[in-house]
Amino acid sequence: MAQSKPAGAEKWPVVAIHDLHKSFGDLEVLKGISFTAREGEVVSLIGSSGSGKSTLLRCINMLEVPDQGSVAIDGEEIELRGSGKRRHIGNEDQIRRIRSELGMVFQSFNLWAHMTILENVMEAPLIVQRRARAEVEAEALAMLDKVGIGAKASNYPSQLSGGQQQRAAIARALCINPRVMLFDEPTSALDPELEVEVLRVIKLLADEGRTMVLVTHDMEFARSVSDRVIFLHQGLIEEEGTPDQVFGATKSARLRQFLNAASHA
Repeated sequence: MAQSKPAGAEKWPVVAIHDLHKSFGDLEVLKGISFTAREGEVVSLIGSSGSGKSTLLRCINMLEVPDQGSVAIDGEEIELRGSGKRRHIGNEDQIRRIRSELGMVFQSFNLWAHMTILENVMEAPLIVQRRARAEVEAEALAMLDKVGIGAKASNYPSQLSGGQQQRAAIARALCINPRVMLFDEPTSALDPELEVEVLRVIKLLADEGRTMVLVTHDMEFARSVSDRVIFLHQGLIEEEGTPDQVFGATKSARLRQFLNAASHA
């Protein structure tokens, strides 16, 4: 059951992760992760490939069910049953409702090829949230305008560039009016020129005060957009702080090594 928000609280924890563990076979990917993303906060997850960033993000909306630990969204803990490999979602109605309030943007765009861009953006609000078509269409068009591709509403995904498709995917996530936006390496499949288009849109959302958790390989972007940065190493949080603390006053030798490698990539 969801907790009540304290009166006047400005920084309510929208995402609260506690002691998260996750293994795939004998490989322990997450070894006890705890962090919070508060209302209006942008939290960036950085780290080497295999450090657990994407797995951690996918545990937030239970695309991966953690072996141990808890996830709470807007004060409501997701019900899980069993333990270890037998752990599973305990309440399907709850997880459907919670997922309908989480906007997820993946590395791949995951647009329906047989639907227009407008139809793609309208799908979840119509089918999952069961909202009125006229209301959803107006909002979908507004979201496509927001991300700069309103003129492409009647086009099909194959007629758009990679950057335009990713912006359509962001519009689709926004159209469900999410409590939090989750981004999993949203620009990793894009050429640098197209990457700039997508990063500009994400920066706009951050400036609007949206709660966001994002996995990124772009250190300059993480520094410019984040309220907090979390550096994962071998399934644990090695360092966490403000961008100035993480990038400018690094305590961890491993993080210094990672940032040095990233700057020469």
